[in-house]
Amino acid sequence: MSRILHQTIELIREQLGSELQTIRVERAVVGLFFTGIKLSTGQAGACATPVKEIPEAVCCPSSAMAMPFPGKLRGSHADRLLDEALGQTGIRRAIGIAALNALAQLVAERRPHQPFDVVDDLDAFAGGDVKPDDKVVVVGAFTPFLRELRRIGATHWVLEKDPSTLKPHEMPHYRPAEMAPQIVPQADVLFITGTTVLNDTLDDLLALAPSSARIVVVGPTATMVPDAFFEAGCDVLGTIRITEPDQFLDVLAEGGSGYHFFGKSARKILLRRHALAQKPELQPASLAHS
Repeated sequence: MSRILHQTIELIREQLGSELQTIRVERAVVGLFFTGIKLSTGQAGACATPVKEIPEAVCCPSSAMAMPFPGKLRGSHADRLLDEALGQTGIRRAIGIAALNALAQLVAERRPHQPFDVVDDLDAFAGGDVKPDDKVVVVGAFTPFLRELRRIGATHWVLEKDPSTLKPHEMPHYRPAEMAPQIVPQADVLFITGTTVLNDTLDDLLALAPSSARIVVVGPTATMVPDAFFEAGCDVLGTIRITEPDQFLDVLAEGGSGYHFFGKSARKILLRRHALAQKPELQPASLAHS
């Protein structure tokens, strides 16, 4: 289980205290690309929907009876969903992480002083500060990032479980996810999908990275409370601030993705470690899978 996830949940519970027991789920949506939660306090959070990772996606097994029906989650205690975030990979866990991210938004809004830099409306790719002579490793098929890397001319590799997500001209850069122990240590810049929080591979990937690498975790699954991520060696989180929760969840329910909610119901947010903060030394890890 992810140490980062555990620490983030502990921080949220510490920050919200007894109030957490009064916060309930107002709305839940399981979309094609993202799962979303809106809280009774008005904040919303998201997590990637792990469609490829769950047997319930095949119609109609008996295991589907164990699936959480989003409509029945209304009125549930948000604290209970935090426990789901630590469960087995699947829809339940995605709902739990979405609730965690909604609560993290509440914590972020109430912090008097953020112990990191917050930059609005800046794409996560900018957080990597990629130079033409950098070696870049991208965990996950981020098409816009790959386009920028080709434009810059930087040497790069893409670690991906499913090569069908890459276009033919991107395939020369493809490396199977199992090659992470050989590829990640070469990185000057490492972009990692936030989905690794969901599938418990982020900690291992961070431990494979050289201490000199600039590490960026990307996507709506990443949280607005990045303390544990920075402690583990990340430099930047490229996440989202949901500004219109109901409109955002409507988009998810209709199968929408970032193309449909950025600049409308959500904004890109860059959370960046303070420039003078010392980066921790990372310990070697066992085999990682993206």
